[in-house]
Amino acid sequence: MTPVRAVAAAKINLALVVGPRRGDGLHEVATVLQRLDLCDRLELEPAAELTVEGFSGDSIVRTVLERLAAEAGVDPCWRIRLSKEIPVAAGLGGGSADAAAALRLANETLADPLEPEGLHALAASVGADAPFFLEPGPKLAEGAGERLTPLDLPQDFWILLVLPTDSAKRSTAAVYSRFDGLGGASGFEGRKRELLARLELCRRPRHLAALPPNDLAEAAGRSPILADLGRAGAFRADVSGAGPALYGLFHRREEARAAARSLVGVGRTWVVAPVW
Repeated sequence: MTPVRAVAAAKINLALVVGPRRGDGLHEVATVLQRLDLCDRLELEPAAELTVEGFSGDSIVRTVLERLAAEAGVDPCWRIRLSKEIPVAAGLGGGSADAAAALRLANETLADPLEPEGLHALAASVGADAPFFLEPGPKLAEGAGERLTPLDLPQDFWILLVLPTDSAKRSTAAVYSRFDGLGGASGFEGRKRELLARLELCRRPRHLAALPPNDLAEAAGRSPILADLGRAGAFRADVSGAGPALYGLFHRREEARAAARSLVGVGRTWVVAPVW
């Protein structure tokens, strides 16, 4: 069989409203997820046993393929080659994107592929945001992130990503724990209603500026670079996920590139476009 290939695009949270911790330990959220043109690449082919090459720190891809094989009643006999471009543990969803891409590729090799509902359940079992990456388009994610509603958001803007050099990545669990300690979940339902109301009005890129800010920004350690992005012309600047990656939204690519030049020395930067 000829190897099959896929790209796995990173995401940013254009808004993230976080509620109380649930009985399963996860938090209620309402978040707006947007893919962007910063991608890992995967290649899959049949093999004698399951192997994942190219990224020694991977576990989520292996786990989801083992679960797919168990669900399908087959042996997990695939070789995955992974080429990483998305920064690891940055709040950009790289691991979940890789898992979803591997899941789609492997499922297509099965004699009796799982239906979309089964793939969704498997993806959710390895990451709250993994189901988002199974289908194209921006989405509103609710529950723990598994309830997805397609959104028709503007796509004609540019994104400057910044991964600060001096950022000390807290674990996602630690960020959420600090959020709880700060009492951040208070008023969740009202803040969620505000997000939904503002989404209804999003017709042009500038309308994204009115979306509520990321609730985890303070718990993640609010970076002064967010103010720098605003001064450089970003019409919205925020943290993605639990950080430490930051982003600024710009109307023109030239503005985003100029802002990136102004941030030389503070961290790695990428100027990318949204992708569907």
